[in-house]
Amino acid sequence: MSNYAKIQTLILSGRHDANIPFRDIVNFLEHVGFTLRIRGDHHIFAREGWTP
Repeated sequence: MSNYAKIQTLILSGRHDANIPFRDIVNFLEHVGFTLRIRGDHHIFAREGWTP
């Protein structure tokens, strides 16, 4: 199982949110097509065709 698959499993399970390193989440989101923009202390993720 790849690292991205492991991170996805942890995120979707909802039980390990506090134990996932932030850098791993950032890498995963970039892997699935999100772009990262940093403004001050805020990390903003965006992906074309996706709205929250």
